[in-house]
Amino acid sequence: MEASVDRRKHPQAPTAVNGNANGVASAAEEEEEAEEEEEEEKLRLKLRANENHKPESYEDLQMQLEFSPLLFSSLEQYLPFNMLHVSRELKLQYMRHILLRYSPEGERARPLHRELYTMHEANFFVPSFLKAIAENTEESFRSIMAEPSPGIYTFEMLQPRFCELLLSEVENFERWVHEKKYRIMRPNTMNKYGAVLDDFGFETMLEKLTEGFICPISRVFFPEVGGSTLDSHHGFVVEYGVNRDVELGFHVDDSEVTLNVCLGKQFSGGALFFRGVRCDEHVHSESQPEEIIDYSHVPGHAVLHRGRHRHGARATTSGQRVNLLLWCRSSVFRELKKYQKDFSKWCGECQREKKERQRLAVGATKQELFKRLQKPTS
Repeated sequence: MEASVDRRKHPQAPTAVNGNANGVASAAEEEEEAEEEEEEEKLRLKLRANENHKPESYEDLQMQLEFSPLLFSSLEQYLPFNMLHVSRELKLQYMRHILLRYSPEGERARPLHRELYTMHEANFFVPSFLKAIAENTEESFRSIMAEPSPGIYTFEMLQPRFCELLLSEVENFERWVHEKKYRIMRPNTMNKYGAVLDDFGFETMLEKLTEGFICPISRVFFPEVGGSTLDSHHGFVVEYGVNRDVELGFHVDDSEVTLNVCLGKQFSGGALFFRGVRCDEHVHSESQPEEIIDYSHVPGHAVLHRGRHRHGARATTSGQRVNLLLWCRSSVFRELKKYQKDFSKWCGECQREKKERQRLAVGATKQELFKRLQKPTS
């Protein structure tokens, strides 16, 4: 008994395994690794989203998060059932652990200017634009706009500081992509240089830009092409100049309404040219003289037009030009368009064909009436 008590007071060295004293330590390490694996097994997401669950907003934490707040809101629908109703803090911790586990530090682009990713209208827009949006009337919109040709509206929109920061942020993202040798998603099938802003965290901010600032204007000026029902967007930047795209061919946008804002930098050339609004059937028809117009970009100034307004960009002859584009879309308009044959409310060629039919019909009616009046006389 005394020997037993003595052994408890003074534990013996661990029993050797394979002739050494490392066996117990190895077993402890294995046990610790097993516990870690078991803990990681618990951090799982469901394969299918909980569609009836309304996720929380994480936008107020934008400045603290390594990932977009929208990503956390989307991911929340895939949480295990027992996690759906815990506090937001616990859900955030759970999702963040998963994201960090599968997205190592070196594989994530670090934002330079986090304030850009959340809508701060007073820091983004010029006062005249904000005043017009606040009043929300056709008169207030027209007071800040020029309309060089029917359906093309130009106005001052973005503050110089915002343009500078956004250019810097895009350059930072492109530099990171180049360093990591990743392939960057290009904005569209025509531009080889630029980036999709939604791909690196701007989706929430651009949604608010669409809903709060472009939709009110589109309801007034573009109701016939879904301006009242815009519900999605595609936001990107394009780059023109030396070692970039030089010009852009004649085309129409995959949008109902397009916002095009010049961010800078120093450049010459690069004017937009417009050639009339067309439906699918008439997209290659001739332009009328009154439809031909050129517009020269000014940093911070926006051009707003229908997506089906045919246009292109002339060559940027010197310097570098970067533009922010927002293609605003309406799923309602696109569905209704499938069952329509007459687009004379907005297609220039359809309008001309309709007027010609009306002219011929009136002429035929007059001729018939003239013939009837001639019969009694004869």
